[in-house]
Amino acid sequence: MSLIGPADLATFLAIARHRSFRNAAVELGVSASALSHALRGIEERLDIRLVNRTTRSVALTEAGERLFARVSPAFQDVNDALEDLNHFRGKPAGTLRFNAARQSAQLVLLPIVTRFLKAYPEINVEISVNDGLVDMVSAGFDAGIRFGETVAADMIAVSIGPRQRSAVVASPGFFEQHKPPQTPHELKDLPCIRYRFWGGALYRWEFERGGIEVEIDVAGALTLNDQDLMVDAALDGAGLAYVFEGQVEELIARRKLVRVLADWCPAYPGFFMYYPSRRQLPAALRAFVDFAKAPAPAKSKT
Repeated sequence: MSLIGPADLATFLAIARHRSFRNAAVELGVSASALSHALRGIEERLDIRLVNRTTRSVALTEAGERLFARVSPAFQDVNDALEDLNHFRGKPAGTLRFNAARQSAQLVLLPIVTRFLKAYPEINVEISVNDGLVDMVSAGFDAGIRFGETVAADMIAVSIGPRQRSAVVASPGFFEQHKPPQTPHELKDLPCIRYRFWGGALYRWEFERGGIEVEIDVAGALTLNDQDLMVDAALDGAGLAYVFEGQVEELIARRKLVRVLADWCPAYPGFFMYYPSRRQLPAALRAFVDFAKAPAPAKSKT
């Protein structure tokens, strides 16, 4: 049996992480067909099938799972050793891959990244927007950005960006037909635009005032799983929407939307960046973590 080399293992690991020939090919800079051919050669030399593939899915065999579990830590040690060399550079270099929900990317991550790239021109950043939960490590991401600090036990969470507030809004025309609610409980009698998580659950609108916390299971004819669409629907008069304040500040100022229950929407910790806890944090990621934790420059008033 011919032995396979590090390049072959790197090919297999990319496929195993992504569970996708197309995505693994993008990471390695080759075509999907070339990658499939390379894997076939590896399996022939080993005389063992590592991957079961159909037109719709890619899954590891039992042998593939075992090889992935054994080889991944070793390659991580190699990557950590190479990261040590970054300490000899004038500035960190490399590529950072982030996975983020749409609102966290818009409101927090992208503004930080654009400033970060100016400060660290030798670093490239890729942002993948996905509102569903993603296995960050297996998908090859360096860090993820999500709302809230509850993450897996093997992850480190770092607060990123300013505190956030929610906003309940509707169009001026909506309030020509409906009385503005004075308390969250009055929402039950009004048409609301509901939000469904990618996992399937409906979001219960959360409020707090004077230490009193309230969750309302609102009703409405329209249910969406994208907050930008919720804003659009509110502008069209479809109902009340519960969104992030940063999404609608300008629209409120321009009187395109009217805000209600503001005193029931206090500020709370916002988005968190999370990444695997490991012995050696990549120099580029360490630079980004430190940069993100530093106070943002004040906005010009001119």
